[in-house]
Amino acid sequence: MRTDDFDFHLPADLIAQRPARPRDSARLLAVGDVPRDLGMRDLADCLRPGDLLVFNDTRVIPARLKGRRGAAGVEVTLHLRVDDATWRAFARPARKLKQGDVIDFADGFAATVAAKGDEGEVTLAFDRGGGDLMAALEAHGAMPLPPYIKRDGLADARDREDYQTLFAARDGAVAAPTAGLHFTPDMLSDLDFRGVRRTAVTLHVGAGTFLPVKAEQVADHRMHAEWGQVSPDTALAVNATRAMGGRIVAVGTTSLRLLESAADEDGVMAPFSGETDIFITPGYDFRVVDLLLTNFHLPRSTLFMLVCAFAGTATMKAAYAHAIAERYRFYSYGDGCLLERNP
Repeated sequence: MRTDDFDFHLPADLIAQRPARPRDSARLLAVGDVPRDLGMRDLADCLRPGDLLVFNDTRVIPARLKGRRGAAGVEVTLHLRVDDATWRAFARPARKLKQGDVIDFADGFAATVAAKGDEGEVTLAFDRGGGDLMAALEAHGAMPLPPYIKRDGLADARDREDYQTLFAARDGAVAAPTAGLHFTPDMLSDLDFRGVRRTAVTLHVGAGTFLPVKAEQVADHRMHAEWGQVSPDTALAVNATRAMGGRIVAVGTTSLRLLESAADEDGVMAPFSGETDIFITPGYDFRVVDLLLTNFHLPRSTLFMLVCAFAGTATMKAAYAHAIAERYRFYSYGDGCLLERNP
């Protein structure tokens, strides 16, 4: 498969710069033989009693930092935790950084370049770890908004709230699981009344999710690893739901990727803790997930490839054409779509 097989034109004015307010007033496109234009508050009516929603409970940390290496300015975005005091990060400009360089951020808060990788990646050893490092990030970092959300400088105070889901509980993500941004307490009440159950997984989304696919052939693209965890209780809930004929509804591509990583060939879930770099493209045999709630993704991206694998490439191209014609809002702060797995 070629990367340009997954290209499409998106008018720039459809890229959402702020989320809908209230969150559940966003639009929802139910994708099927005939697309249905709905709202997020209609989600419960699209599901059945006994279905299981699987959320990602990761919490976005203020992972974007501006600092100085001597007189030169440096900006880094953390993307993968190595240990309590060490992170892999994307740096700009990276080419002038050398192993052993010290980047000063603020108030004695600094990191040493422990190693350099490809594509602007560096490994940073901070001068503190654990809770002290998290406190320093909260004090001096900014929310790591994707590059298509334009701000005058770094993310602003509104983004601290907007770019965090209702389910955020476990620090570690440097990008939001954006399908979860639509949920409100009222939506959860609607789902409870409908008899839809819910559980959570954790996938600490990395900044690699924003990297474009530069390879001409899809198979040549390298995915960045992300850390995830499926608890014994969640594995049990997924297996019990499937045994009773209920459907597994992944809230976001992050939840889907982790569920598929933790399942065996028969779709049986087991507890999981570790890194996953699963790359889902058309032809993938889905094991667990029956429905996917997700936002609209970038052209030529691994996530658009994933939704094409899930619902069918022709179906998704038609759905995106409909969404563009009807002026749905795209990307992280945009509207959502509900997809059924193409058998």
